[in-house]
Amino acid sequence: MSFSDGLSARHTRLMHRLHARWSAMARPATAFTSTPEPRTIGSFARGRQLVAGNFLFAGTLVSEPQASIWDVGQGNAAFESELHGFSWLDDLAAVGDMPSREKAQRWVWQWIDSYGRGQGAGWTPDLTGRRLIRWINHALLLLRGRDSRASEDFYRSLGQQTIFLSRRWHKALPGLPRFEALTGLIYAGLALEGMAQHVELACKALEKECKTQVDIQGGIPTRNPEELLEVFTLLTWAASALTEAERTVSPEHVAAIERIAPTLRTLRHSDGGLARFHGGGRGIEGRLDHALAESHVKTFQADGLAMGYARLAAGRTSIVVDASPPATGAASFNAHASTLAFELTSGRRPLIVNCGSGETFGLEWRRAGRATPSHSTLSLDGRSSARLGNSRERFGEIEEPLVNAPKEVPIEMGQAPDGLRLQAGHDGFVAGYGITHARTLELTFDGRGLVGEDLLVTLEDTAKRQFDKRMDANSLQGIPFDVRFHIHPDADVALDMGGTAVSIALKSGEIWVFRHDSPAEMTVEPSVYLEKTRLKPRATKQVVLSGVAIEYATRIRWSLAKAQDSAVAIRDLNRDEPDMTN
Repeated sequence: MSFSDGLSARHTRLMHRLHARWSAMARPATAFTSTPEPRTIGSFARGRQLVAGNFLFAGTLVSEPQASIWDVGQGNAAFESELHGFSWLDDLAAVGDMPSREKAQRWVWQWIDSYGRGQGAGWTPDLTGRRLIRWINHALLLLRGRDSRASEDFYRSLGQQTIFLSRRWHKALPGLPRFEALTGLIYAGLALEGMAQHVELACKALEKECKTQVDIQGGIPTRNPEELLEVFTLLTWAASALTEAERTVSPEHVAAIERIAPTLRTLRHSDGGLARFHGGGRGIEGRLDHALAESHVKTFQADGLAMGYARLAAGRTSIVVDASPPATGAASFNAHASTLAFELTSGRRPLIVNCGSGETFGLEWRRAGRATPSHSTLSLDGRSSARLGNSRERFGEIEEPLVNAPKEVPIEMGQAPDGLRLQAGHDGFVAGYGITHARTLELTFDGRGLVGEDLLVTLEDTAKRQFDKRMDANSLQGIPFDVRFHIHPDADVALDMGGTAVSIALKSGEIWVFRHDSPAEMTVEPSVYLEKTRLKPRATKQVVLSGVAIEYATRIRWSLAKAQDSAVAIRDLNRDEPDMTN
C-alpha cells in the first residue's frame, strides 16, 4: 500500500464522519409524504436464522442467540459492511411475525443510539444509500407499535442520512456504490417531508452515471453479472419511485434500463440463476425475475455479445461463455482470468460451472478463484491467461488489478449442420508461449449434445520463435496444458466404460456422458464450489484433460451429451432449500 493511498482513505473516512455529524444539526424530516411500499425481496430462511441468533455475513457465522446484531462481527470489515447496509432487514420482513419485527425494531433503534452521530463503519455513501432504501421500504414494519419519541428519532435519523448523502454521494466509487448512493437519495427525497429539494440533483447525477457506466451492450465496466443485476434493480426502483411521485424519468435513465434488461436475459441460465463470472454469484433468489418484470422491458439481446458474453441455448440447455477480454484498471479489482470459460445448465440443474468468487473465504481463496484453473477452460503450463498486479489496500480491503490479460478475443457465432456454433480465441498466452487458444462449441438443436474443440496454435513467425524458445527451455518435452470442466457439487461424477468416459448424474435424473478424442489423459479430480452464502467451500469434482503441446498446432476434441435413454421432458419439481450452515 502506498502512503498516498492510505492517507487518502483516512481523509475520506474522516470527512464522512464530520459530514455525518454536521448533518445531524440540519432540520430533520418529520414524516413520510406517502406510505412507502416495500420493493426489496428477502429470504425467509435467512430471516429465521437471524431471529434464532445465527448471524451469517460475508462468509462468517456467529451464533449468539442472546446477542444483539451490533455485538458481533467487530473487526471484520466485510462483515460490518453487510450489517450497516441493513439488507438483512429484507430477510426479517420476509418472516414478518412478532419476534422478527421486535428484532428489526430493536436493532434499528440500537443503530440510531450507537452510530447515529457519525460513528462506525456505516457512514459511507453506498452503505447509507442501501440503508435508507431498507428503512423506507420497511417503515411500516419498523414503526408499528412505536411511541412518538421513537418515531421522532427514526425520522430525525432518516433526515440526517439524507442530508449526508446529498453532500457525500460524489465520493462513492463509480459503478454500483454510486448507483446505491444516488438511488437512496432519490428514495429519501421523494418519501420524506422537507427533502424534496435533493431529488433533482440526484436525478441529474444518476442520468450521468447511466451515460458513463452502462455501455451500448447494456453492460458495466466490471463485467460482473450479479453487479449488473444490482445496478438494474436500483434503476428500476428509482424509476418506479419517480413515476409514482408523478415525476419524469430521464431518457438516459430509461434507455439504461432498456439496454440492461436484454443483457441480463442473455446471462440468465435455464434455471433462472445468473452465470457466475468475474466475482458475481447466481444472484438472490427471485431478484432477477422480479427486476425484469418490474422493468416492463420484454426485448431480448440481438445475436452477438452481451457485456462480452455469448449465449447458446436449445431445448433445456443453456450455455454462457466469457468471450471478451476481462476488465482493466480499477474495474478489474474483482475480475477473473476466465476468457473462453463457459457454464452449462440443463433445465433447473447446473452441470458445468466455474468455481466462483472466494472473496468471503479470505485473500488466498479470493486469488485462487480468480485464476484460470478455477474456470472451465484451458490453462497452459499451470498459468492463467491473465495475472494479478501489484496490490494496494483501500478502506481495509486488498485490491489487486488484473494485468497482462488477453487483448484480442475474436468471436464468430453461427449455425452448425445440426445446431448452433460458437468460435472464439484469445491471445493471453501469446506473449509468454507464442500460443493462441481457440475454442469451438457446437450445441445441437435439441440441446442434448455439446461438441467442443480446444486448439493451441502458433500463428505468426514471432509466435513460432517464442514457442521454440519455450520448447528449448523445457528440453523439447512440450508445454503442459489442462482443459478443466468443473462440475456442480449436486451432481454425481464417476469414471465409466473402463475410464474412457465420465458419467454425470443430475438430481433431476438426467445423465450426461463426457468423452474426448485426443492424446490427452482424462482424469476426475477434486474441485471446489465457492458461494458467498456458505461458511466454507463446497467439495466437488472436475474432469481434466491433460497433455503437452509439442507442435505448432495441438487439437483437443471432446463431447458432452445426454445418455440415450434420458427422457426428452423431465418433471424436476424438487426444491433445494438453502443450507445456511455448510
